[in-house]
Amino acid sequence: MNKQLLQQARGWRRSRWLLLALLAASALAAWARPVPAAPPEPAQLPAFRILLFSRTEGYRHAAIPAAIAALKGLGSEAGFAVDSTEDAAMFSDIGLAPYAAVVFLMTTGDVLDASQQAAFERYIAAGGGYAGIHSASDTEYAWPWYGGLVGAYFANHPRGTQRATILVENRLHPSTADLPLQWQRTDEWYNFQTNPRARVQVLARLDETTYNGGTMGADHPIAWYHAYAGGRAWYTAGGHSSASYSEELFLAHILGGIRYAAGVAPAEPSTPTSTPTSTPTATNTPPTLPVTTPTPSATPTATGVAGAPPQRPQLWLPLTRR
Repeated sequence: MNKQLLQQARGWRRSRWLLLALLAASALAAWARPVPAAPPEPAQLPAFRILLFSRTEGYRHAAIPAAIAALKGLGSEAGFAVDSTEDAAMFSDIGLAPYAAVVFLMTTGDVLDASQQAAFERYIAAGGGYAGIHSASDTEYAWPWYGGLVGAYFANHPRGTQRATILVENRLHPSTADLPLQWQRTDEWYNFQTNPRARVQVLARLDETTYNGGTMGADHPIAWYHAYAGGRAWYTAGGHSSASYSEELFLAHILGGIRYAAGVAPAEPSTPTSTPTSTPTATNTPPTLPVTTPTPSATPTATGVAGAPPQRPQLWLPLTRR
C-alpha cells in the first residue's frame, strides 16, 4: 500500500514538472514572438489647396524659385497643399476649381488672355481667394478688374534694397498678428500709382523717413486686404529678394495672408477714425487713418483703381540722400 502511494506521488511530481515546463515553454514562445505592428494611420488630407502662379512677361525676379520652395514648406508645416505653375492654361473653370486661393507670386506683365481672365473673374465671383506678392502689382495694367483686385498698380521704386521701418496699423488680421508694431526689414520698396486706402483695408504702411526714395508721403500703404467682387484679396509689396523667404516674420506674414485669402482665417478689421497731421517717425505709434470698407459687390471702375488710367511704370528712381 505504501509502495503504491509512493509511486502515485512520484507520478504527480513528474506531471507537475511537465506542466511547469510546458507553461514555461509557452511563455518563452509568446515572449519571443514579434508583436504585430499597429496598422498605419490613414494619411491626413490637406485642409485646403492653393495655386502659386509665377508667370512673367516683364521683369523676372531671381527669387521666384526660393519663394516657391518656401511657400511649399509653409504648406507642409501648416497642413495645406501647394501646387505651382507658370501655365496660364490652368486659368479655366476646371483648372481653378480645386483651389481655395490663387497666389500671384511675383508675376509681371500681361500673363492671362481674355478667356483666362474671364475664368479668373468667375472664380473670384464664386468665392475664391487671391493673394498678391511683390510684383503682382506690376501685372495686367490693361485689365481694369485686376487693378481693382490687387488694389493699386506699381509705379516705381528706389534702386536696390534698403532697410526701412514698416508701421503695422492692424494686428487683428492673421497676416499681421505676429508682427511688431514697428517692423524693420530690408526689401525693395514700391511706390504706387495711386493710394489704395479708400478701397481696401490697410494693414501696414512704410515710414518714408527711414529710407530714401519714397514718394507717397506720410500715408504709404504697403500691405492690405479687401473683399472684392464676391471673393477675398490680400496683397503685400514685400518679397523682392531670396533672403525675404528665409525671414520668419515675413513668412508668417505671407502665411496669414494665404489663410485669409483661402477663407480659413477670418479678418477682423480695425476701425480707425482720425487723420495724421504730421509725417510719422520710427518712434511713433502708428496713427489711425480713415478707412473705407469696400463693398464686395462693387463694380470696378474703368481703370480698376481711382484716378488716371494705369501707366506702365518707370522701374526705379535714383536714390536721393536727405
